[in-house]
Amino acid sequence: DNTQQVFDALADPEKVVLVQTAPAVRAGLGEAFGYPIGTDVQGKMAAALRALGFDKVFDTNFGADLTIMEEGTEFLKRFIADSHPLPQFTSCCPAWVKYIETFHPERIPCLSSTKSPISMQGALIKTYFSKEKGIDPRRIVNIAVAPCTAKKFEISREELCSAGAYLGIPGLRDNDYVLTTRELAEWIREAGIGFYDLTPSAFDSLM
Repeated sequence: DNTQQVFDALADPEKVVLVQTAPAVRAGLGEAFGYPIGTDVQGKMAAALRALGFDKVFDTNFGADLTIMEEGTEFLKRFIADSHPLPQFTSCCPAWVKYIETFHPERIPCLSSTKSPISMQGALIKTYFSKEKGIDPRRIVNIAVAPCTAKKFEISREELCSAGAYLGIPGLRDNDYVLTTRELAEWIREAGIGFYDLTPSAFDSLM
C-alpha cells in the first residue's frame, strides 16, 4: 500500500502530484460507496481526487488509445513482413506478461513490444507534459490508480524508466506509485469526503 508515500508527496510543496485512473476504476469505485455494481462514477471520482489534493487528474484512456494504435501498427508489420511470430499477444497486463516470462518463455517473442497504457502515459507525463508546462520532471510525482495489484509490480520493473533514459536523469521512474481502487475508496472515506454529495468534475487534458 503506497498511500502514505502519496500523502507525503501531497504534503511537499516542491512536488507536483498527478494522478491517472485506469478505465475500470470508474466502474468499480462506486460499489465501495453503495452504488449498483458497474455504475460509472467517473465525474465523482475526478472530483474526489481533486478534493484529495492532486494537482492534475488524467484519464488513462488516452494512454489506452495510444496502446491500441501502437499494438495495431506492430501487428500489421508482423503480418505483412512476417518479421515476428504470430499470434501477437497483448502486453497491457503485467500479470499476463509475468506468466509468459515464467511459464512459457518460448512465447516471449509473441508478446507485443508496446507498453501498457499506464506505462505509456507515465512516460508521456514526465517528458511531453513536463516540457509543455515547464515543470522539472524530477518534481513530478506520478500516481496511477488501477484495479489490479499487479500494476504495482509493473511500475517497479527496472526497464520502465523510459522518461529517465530519454531525459538523461538516472533513477527517474515513469510512474512512481500505484493505488488500487479499494485503496482509493478507503482513502476517500478516511478523508471524510461525502462521495454522494460531490459535484462531478472533468478530467484534465494531457495534450
